[in-house]
Amino acid sequence: MKVLMFGWEFPPNISGGLGTACYGLVKGLAYHNVDVTFVTPRLFGDEEQSGYKLLSASDVDITVSADQYENFWKKLTLIGVDSFLIPYLSPIEFEKHTNKLINERKKSKERIFQTKFEFQGSYGHDLFEEVSRYALVAAQIGADHETDIIHAHDWMTYPAGMAAKEASGKPLVIHVHATEFDRSGEHVNQRVWDIEHNGMLAADRVIAVSNRTRAVIIERYGINPDKVFTVHNAVFTTPEETGTRKTVKDKIVTFLGRVTFQKGPDYFIEAARLVLQKNPNVRFVMAGSGDMLQKMIELAARYRIGDRFHFTGFLKGPEVRQMFDYSDVYVMPSVSEPFGISPLEAMQSRVPVIISHQSGVSEVLRHAIKVDFWDVEAMADAIYALVTYNGIAKMFTHSARDEVESLKWDNVAFKVRANYEQLI
Repeated sequence: MKVLMFGWEFPPNISGGLGTACYGLVKGLAYHNVDVTFVTPRLFGDEEQSGYKLLSASDVDITVSADQYENFWKKLTLIGVDSFLIPYLSPIEFEKHTNKLINERKKSKERIFQTKFEFQGSYGHDLFEEVSRYALVAAQIGADHETDIIHAHDWMTYPAGMAAKEASGKPLVIHVHATEFDRSGEHVNQRVWDIEHNGMLAADRVIAVSNRTRAVIIERYGINPDKVFTVHNAVFTTPEETGTRKTVKDKIVTFLGRVTFQKGPDYFIEAARLVLQKNPNVRFVMAGSGDMLQKMIELAARYRIGDRFHFTGFLKGPEVRQMFDYSDVYVMPSVSEPFGISPLEAMQSRVPVIISHQSGVSEVLRHAIKVDFWDVEAMADAIYALVTYNGIAKMFTHSARDEVESLKWDNVAFKVRANYEQLI
């Protein structure tokens, strides 16, 4: 079985859980003898390639006729990606260029042009432009590559998946790791919502990372429940001992994730303030970056607990494992978390975890304390109990690693492959 898979990032060059999940799934599918070609906007040269093929969209030459170009441009416009498909053209120049191609269609039905796009592969201000370019490249890749299934991860790649489906005639699987409601609450970006909605409608099957996400897809996007299936994420097995040892006597409580609305960093600081009123010998770590980071630094200062807080910036790879080895408690107070892999990583390091009921991972974990994200008093009580009473902490960590050992990417991939087989 051959799968053409579109993602936006791949380890070690990642900004969050999406790249980690893609890597885990690709490795799991390779274990089950699925031939995967994973496409990303840009490769940096330090990615592992073992059992699968990586392809950079920046290395793909596009050769399209005027008719093909016009067709894809119209479709991309309909899904709300109002950006340039040819680099370095202004909006007026782009309109003239497109109109010229359309007007000359009768004179030159076989008019051909070639180009190659260079992608940043990031989440910058030109993200919509890169999304649209990526879709045009995906059409070329879909036409050139022999495959049985097209698989696209999250909204940035949905247009690419749709274009590859049209070019190849193969079934499309959309994998929803997060929705715009998770990222923005009720203040959704309409352009992103339109892309998500159209991608889900075009898909032959939609995979959600939790039952919670599946419900959002059905209720908020109006997608037929018969084609939406839940496949929970997993975690890689890591050695129990790394040799890292904490050098301070104080207990360390860690938040690790993007410092954004979705992850609830402000609730973490509110809970920390309450804990420190009862036990001043606790240190709190906020590991991550995001648009709320400066506000969180200012909030800690306003509460006069800045000397008890450490802001590390974004951590990745070995740094994450090292941070867990330093930690006595891990907290994920997410406002809306489709799944959440980091609690599984913490439990592997035998760190007791506190997670919000509003996270998808709460559906599969038993040995975790679960609170509502907004209940900072309950969160503070749980933190205080875990840092104060060793017996309670040991109770939650005793079976935690054994529990997460059963959550393997091989098992996830087995379920995803079963979805492929049903479509084929």
